Amino acid sequence: MDITLTTMALAIASGALVGGLLALFGGGGSVLATPLLLYVVGVRDPHIAIGTSAAAVAVNAMINLAGHARSGRVKWPCALMFGAAGLAGSLVGSSIAKQVDGQRLLLFFALAMAAIALSMLRRPKSEGDPDVQISWRMTLKLAPLGLLTGLAAGFFGIGGGFLIVPGLMAATGMTLANAAASSLFSVALFGAATSANYAVSGLVDWPVAGLFILGGAAGGWLGLLGSKALQTRALLARRLFAALVLAVAAYVAWRALSG
Repeated sequence: MDITLTTMALAIASGALVGGLLALFGGGGSVLATPLLLYVVGVRDPHIAIGTSAAAVAVNAMINLAGHARSGRVKWPCALMFGAAGLAGSLVGSSIAKQVDGQRLLLFFALAMAAIALSMLRRPKSEGDPDVQISWRMTLKLAPLGLLTGLAAGFFGIGGGFLIVPGLMAATGMTLANAAASSLFSVALFGAATSANYAVSGLVDWPVAGLFILGGAAGGWLGLLGSKALQTRALLARRLFAALVLAVAAYVAWRALSG
């Protein structure tokens, strides 16, 4: 697509929003990237929007991961095992998605958005263990969960954090804060694999992705600052964001069904 000053401003602003949400919430934070590229920035092909958003989200996740890692919130052994298992799944899922009609893929994407929003409305059953250590029993849970999550992330072109966070908590018993931080490794890995798969088919708009990443870096920095301020109201913030995602999901579904 043609890059104008308006397009540049919209892409940077959209990237900042996604980067901030990704830093704040981890799981679900990147789900607005594709709708923003389609309906705000002006990317017309759903496949290009998904491929471009995957590339941008992968880089933004890496940036946010570095911030959380410096704070000591990332449980690296668990994150590495989950991500490694899901890498193959993300490649398979994205290969299948490229063969699906663009409007039908958007309808599936809208359903995934609704599932993400509903998952964010749930209150965690327990606070979790901040000192969790990986074991063979955990590995047997992490590997299949990672594979299935990577498959879904690749197909829908999303980071998959909304599945990664509860998956990490269920398999390891870690806290929500640790799971949100640790999920960013898989979000980055799955996004990179998905975007690479789309790029092979020429379905990534690199100039737009670069602008999106630029905005995401600034938004991620603000999001990390905001995550500290929201610690006492994290559940309320997640529920407000979930309501926004549900509204956007309804809009994406309507646009997909109306062609």
